[in-house]
Amino acid sequence: MSTEIPQSTPTPPGMAERAIDAATDMSHTIGEVAGGLRTAVDRFTYVIDEARKPGRPLATVAAIAREAPLASLFVAFLFGVAVARRR
Repeated sequence: MSTEIPQSTPTPPGMAERAIDAATDMSHTIGEVAGGLRTAVDRFTYVIDEARKPGRPLATVAAIAREAPLASLFVAFLFGVAVARRR
């Protein structure tokens, strides 16, 4: 007679368990992506705020656009056409 206890073989996870695991993994991934996007938006906002300070490029462009809005629109249009033709 053997004194060993028979070991049961583990059953593979069912469809519901796999779906829950997949949803949990997706939730973690979405959280990581959202955190990365939040960091990127914060950095971008900081850069824009710095560029809007007096004497910086965005402040200069804003001043030019206030003084001559039609000319600024025309230049932006030409720039858009030039970029579109490169592709």
